[in-house]
Amino acid sequence: MTVRDVRIYPDPVLKQVAASVGSVDEDARALAGDLIDTMRAHERCVGIAANQIGELRRCVVVDVTGHPRAESCHGLIVLFDPVVVEEDGSVVAREGCLSIPELTANVRRPTDVVVRGLDERGVPRAIGANAFEARALLHEIDHLDGVLFLDRVANLETDVFRRRTG
Repeated sequence: MTVRDVRIYPDPVLKQVAASVGSVDEDARALAGDLIDTMRAHERCVGIAANQIGELRRCVVVDVTGHPRAESCHGLIVLFDPVVVEEDGSVVAREGCLSIPELTANVRRPTDVVVRGLDERGVPRAIGANAFEARALLHEIDHLDGVLFLDRVANLETDVFRRRTG
């Protein structure tokens, strides 16, 4: 597998809708492997979507293991063609993104979700997640629809912040 370059906004691929993978084959598994390697190559990264490496295919990987804001934790999640089938609750929390490295923002998202998709073997999988893991899944699935976290900010003047360095 390979660590791939992360696309940075305003790269137009970040605002495009990704196509369905359909069935999970060796090419799809290689994409997932590249996403895992790329995610793990970036300190504190908990997820990445295929759009972020220039691939317009519906695949995300998420791993919140050890994150202090995580309640639910399913370890490494690989999902092809993920869809949100249930959501509940609502909370505003800070988000950042590899593709918008200079900024963070306060974003309102559901606190509990159920997401369905295909795993790396092509087997249907449903994941119930809450808190930070739910937020990470929703953030990455948004990427597949061409939606960035800045698109979900209530007020660009009061809810967007320069990322702290150091």
